[in-house]
Amino acid sequence: MDTAKLKRRLFWGAEVVLLAGTVGAAAWLGRAEEWQPLGLVAFLLVLTLAGEWLTIKTHSGEMTASFVALILAMSLLGPVPAVVFGIAVEALTSARKHLRPAFWLGNLTTFAVVLFMGGWLVRALAGNVHSPGNLHTTQGIEFGLIVFGAFLVATTLNAVMVALDVHIAEGRSLRAEISELFLPVLPGQLAIGALATILAVAYTNLGLQILLGAVVILVIFRQLTVALLRSEERAEQLEGRSRQLVGLQLGVLRTLVRALGKRDTTAGRHAAAVGRYAKALAIELGCGEDEQDVIHIAGLLHDVGKFEWPDRVLHAAVVDEQDLTIVRGHPQEGAILVGALDGYGEVAEAILYHHERIDGGGYPAGLIGNEIPLASRIVAICSTYDTMTTGRHYQAPIPPAEARDELRNAAAAGQLDVELVERFIAVLEREGAAFAEDADFEIELDFERRVRQMAQPRSPERAARGAPAQSGSGGRDWRSSVRALGQRTLNK
Repeated sequence: MDTAKLKRRLFWGAEVVLLAGTVGAAAWLGRAEEWQPLGLVAFLLVLTLAGEWLTIKTHSGEMTASFVALILAMSLLGPVPAVVFGIAVEALTSARKHLRPAFWLGNLTTFAVVLFMGGWLVRALAGNVHSPGNLHTTQGIEFGLIVFGAFLVATTLNAVMVALDVHIAEGRSLRAEISELFLPVLPGQLAIGALATILAVAYTNLGLQILLGAVVILVIFRQLTVALLRSEERAEQLEGRSRQLVGLQLGVLRTLVRALGKRDTTAGRHAAAVGRYAKALAIELGCGEDEQDVIHIAGLLHDVGKFEWPDRVLHAAVVDEQDLTIVRGHPQEGAILVGALDGYGEVAEAILYHHERIDGGGYPAGLIGNEIPLASRIVAICSTYDTMTTGRHYQAPIPPAEARDELRNAAAAGQLDVELVERFIAVLEREGAAFAEDADFEIELDFERRVRQMAQPRSPERAARGAPAQSGSGGRDWRSSVRALGQRTLNK
C-alpha cells in the first residue's frame, strides 16, 4: 500500500472517530430543554430540510435557507438539535447527489463538529436562550455579538476541516485550498451569518412569528435575486457580443494600418509617433481625458485612408496632377472608415479636416482658423513635424531644430496654428525633440482596453458625444461634409 493511500485511510478512520465522538458528546451533554419550544423545533427542522430548494446562487457563493436554519438552531436551541438537523440535511443532500462514501463521511463529520462547537459556544456564553431570567442578555446586542462570533468560529472551523479533507484526498496545500475555495465565497458567507444573527435577535424579542414572516420575505427575495442574476447574465452575454462586434470593427482599422505598413514601412511608426505627440500636446493644452483620447486616436488613425492609394501614389516623390484627387480624398476615406465605429464621431471629424489650413487653403472643405477642429489642428502639426524629422522614402530627415523653424515658417505662412505650434515646441523642448520616435502602434492603440471601453454602456452625455461631432467646426456635421464633398478635387 502506497503512502498516499495509507494516509487517506488513516484520515477516514480519524473522521469516523471524530464523528462518533461528536455524536456521543452531543448525546451526553444534551438537555431536554434544547427541544423546547416544540413550535420552534418543528419550524427549524422543516426549514432545514426544505431549505435546499430555496437556494440562491450568487457570484460570491450560495445562500441557502438550510444554512440560515442551522445557524438559528445552533443559537436558539443548542448543540444537540443543531447536530441532528445538520446530519439529517447533509445525509439527504449526499444521497440526492449520489456522493461517494468518502464524501458522505467528510460532510457528515464536518457538519457535526462545526454545529456542535458553535452551539456549545453560544450556550456557554449566553446560557438558556428561553429562560425568563436571561432576557437581559438574549434580547440585547450582546446576544447578537455572541451569535455572530459563534458563526465566525464555526465558519473558520468548517474551512479548515474541508481544506484538510481536500488536502488529504488530492495533495493540494492547505493555504491554496483556503484562498481558492473559501476567500471568494466569504462575502456571501458573512451575509448569511449577518442575516441569521438578525433573525436570532428578532426571535428573542418578537417571537416565532418574525421567523415565519422572514421565510415569506426570503422566498420573495429569492425570486427577485434569481431575476436579477438572470438579467446580469443577459447583460454579460450582451456585453460579450458587443466586445466581439467592436473588436471586429476596431480590428479592421488596425488591420488596415498594418497592411498599409506592409506597403509603406514608415506608416505604422509614423502613426504611433503622431498619436503620442498629439496626446502630449493635448495634455499641454489642458484638455480633458476624453478629449485627449480623441486627439490621441485621431493621431494614430489619421492616415488610414491612404490604404486605398495605389503604389504609384503611395511611393511617389512627386504626385502627378491626375492623382491629386486620390491624395486629397484620403481624409474623407479615413473619416468614413473610422466614423463607422460607434462613438468615434469626433475622431472621424478630426481625421476629415487634418489637411485644412488656417488660411483656408487646405482640403477637403477649405475651413478657416478656428473653424478647423482643435484635434485636426493638433494632428496637422504633429504629422508635419514627424514627417520632417524622420523623413519618408522620398525625402531625407532634417534636424529637429530645423524642423521647429519650419513649423514656425508654416504657421507664419498660414498653414498651421501659430499658438499651437509654439505650445508644441515648448513640449518638445521639455520632453525631448524626438520623444515619440520609438512609439509602437500596437502599444499606443491599446486595443484590448479600447474594445472594453467601447463595449461599455455609455451615459447620455457620452452617447451625445458619439453622435456626429460639431464642436469647433461651426456646427458642421462631418458625415454631411463627406457626402457633400464626395470625390471632388479642390484645387487650392
